[in-house]
Amino acid sequence: MADVNVSAATLPAVEAHGARIPLLGLGTWDLRGRVCARVVEQALRLGYRHIDTAEMYENEREVGEGLHASGVRRDDVFVATKVWPTHYAPREFDRAVHESLARLRLSNVDLLLLHWPHQRLPLEETVKDLCKAKRDGLARHIGVSNFSVAQVEEAVRVATEPLVCNQFECHPFLDQSALIAACRQNGLAVVAYSPLARGRVRDNAVLGRIGAAHKKSATQVCLRYLVQQRIVVIPRTGKVERLSENAAIFDFTLSTAEMAQIAALAGA
Repeated sequence: MADVNVSAATLPAVEAHGARIPLLGLGTWDLRGRVCARVVEQALRLGYRHIDTAEMYENEREVGEGLHASGVRRDDVFVATKVWPTHYAPREFDRAVHESLARLRLSNVDLLLLHWPHQRLPLEETVKDLCKAKRDGLARHIGVSNFSVAQVEEAVRVATEPLVCNQFECHPFLDQSALIAACRQNGLAVVAYSPLARGRVRDNAVLGRIGAAHKKSATQVCLRYLVQQRIVVIPRTGKVERLSENAAIFDFTLSTAEMAQIAALAGA
């Protein structure tokens, strides 16, 4: 990944209900100011074509700056953002989406997500507003984040527009097999945030040993484990030098035995 002219259409991706989501993206949670803008710009210059942000991250403006500074065509980048539950009331929802777009300096996003289920508002009402945002052209695709098996099934049932993904924490130390299965049964792609378990993978002996066999780092093995299952990964980093490491995961394959050894870490 080193060509600024790379298109999202040419990168490894998963498809769901018409959406083509690049398997590797940049997570931006907790990135702020010039660091955020710089990392987004550099990621895109290196060939990343999937950028994930959220209203709650308070960095959409900087993400937009990095996007525009990169020189990459808008249509070549898959941009995702999320609406926070405090803005799920109908009028609040529409205003929140427009404000996110204004900060990003975009006319629409590729993916708009409900960041978390609301504790009190009926899910049907919230999903209705999400679907309306898609019909209004504010988002090309829509989905959910941090939804349980039951919530995914209900959201799919009440949605009048196709939901394309569920984004949730997913890494080798956390058994999310039931939720992954539910997503796939309902035609949703899985997007994994915190795929590196907030840095824990770097010191894991199993991942390190497997990495040594492939001349790869434990981090790369972890990300490969997920993308080899067609799970989208959006590792967050504030260090430009980590971007290349996280991207170098498509030139090797883990064996069936290695995949099983990594899967066993969830029960360790």
